[in-house]
Amino acid sequence: GRGTSTFDGLSLAWAAAVQLARSVRAFTLFATHYFELTALPEQCPSMANVHLDATEHEDHVVFLHNIQEGPANRSFGLQVAKLAGIPDSVLRAAREKLQALERGPGRPEPLPAPAQAELFANAEPHPALTRLEAVDPDALSPREALQLIYELRGTL
Repeated sequence: GRGTSTFDGLSLAWAAAVQLARSVRAFTLFATHYFELTALPEQCPSMANVHLDATEHEDHVVFLHNIQEGPANRSFGLQVAKLAGIPDSVLRAAREKLQALERGPGRPEPLPAPAQAELFANAEPHPALTRLEAVDPDALSPREALQLIYELRGTL
């Protein structure tokens, strides 16, 4: 997301999980891709790590549909991406980047931020909104209200 780092997401997930465990204390399934969160049971004894078992067969992930105690011992992210239809060229590049990240120390180099329209710029109001603001709904007959709906639908 724009302006959200991996560490932002991890920190928010960590804080939310701790809040749920310590304050809400409701039974909660907390699914995440942040492996770092598997350390939480050391701080919150009411938490436990479980994972859905999976294995790899001929470079394909096979989901075994049974719950195992403890954190997953490996990631199947690239295999799941392949199942989702990600192009082979992207998967090859991702595999290379993954190997580089696993080999080397440090954080990946940030990419330059692409130009993006200002999120909070004053946009022109949609014609339907302008039209609705000019209408007194209490002054419309049922027939006129229905006609207004058709008119507004035409502006979408």
